[in-house]
Amino acid sequence: MEFFKYHALGNDYLVLDPKNFDAVPSPDVIRRICHRNLGIGSDGILWGPFNQAEGKENFNLRIFNPDGSEAEKSGNGLRIFCRYLWDQKLVASNASFLVNTKGGIVDATVDPSGKEVTVSMGQVLFASNLVPVEGDPRDVLQEELRIEDKVFEFSAATIGNPHCVIQTDQASPEIAKKFGPLIENHYIFPNRINVQFLEILDRKNLKLEIWERGAGYTLASGSSSSAASAVARKLDWCDREITVHMPGGALQIIVEEDFQIIMKGEVTKVFEGEADAELFSYELLRNRA
Repeated sequence: MEFFKYHALGNDYLVLDPKNFDAVPSPDVIRRICHRNLGIGSDGILWGPFNQAEGKENFNLRIFNPDGSEAEKSGNGLRIFCRYLWDQKLVASNASFLVNTKGGIVDATVDPSGKEVTVSMGQVLFASNLVPVEGDPRDVLQEELRIEDKVFEFSAATIGNPHCVIQTDQASPEIAKKFGPLIENHYIFPNRINVQFLEILDRKNLKLEIWERGAGYTLASGSSSSAASAVARKLDWCDREITVHMPGGALQIIVEEDFQIIMKGEVTKVFEGEADAELFSYELLRNRA
């Protein structure tokens, strides 16, 4: 099994090109590949490009979480996939092209070094029926959510995938790891949800700690940065152009008047390789469960 590994601010993905496979990997195969101890290890799988019309710079992509579930969109995953297309000479430097995901179509460009990618992520929306969030139709802004003995103020948003943004005076890995999984699986979020703990540093700088649906604690996330920035802008906590700081590094975000998001950030190629068929041995996993 041939693979290509990249990371975007510490958020690592494997690109599996369908031309090298007979079929889309099953959830069980994805879990084995992504396992940090028993597999290659990654925060997810990027499956593409596929079904591309010849001569068209319009690429299809599917994104899978390490638990085997499918994600609608991933900002870091998209930047990594764009870098892969550039590495394969399928796109040119500074030339606009489209990527189709389950969560919508994005426009992207790769700089001449290949190390920085800009993606127009699409529009952030706050409507409860679109995120979705249980309850009457409304924009979900600054509502209360009780988790155990703690009450959080949260806003919800979608940029093709769902996000719960919680404003806090001090965003930390500890709070993300403790409350992230409880919020992800809370009953008011019927499709589960990505969780961001947002600390406002000043009007041009935000700090995030992230718990990703289907992946867990994450060093960085492009779609999380996009959603949290849009919420902060909607509530007039920040300016139009901001830097989002995460444990893995920083992203540059522009929030347009209609909450369209432009995201720019780094991508690093780690290595490419060939996985041995023994990785997919049932006995190997059963004996080490």
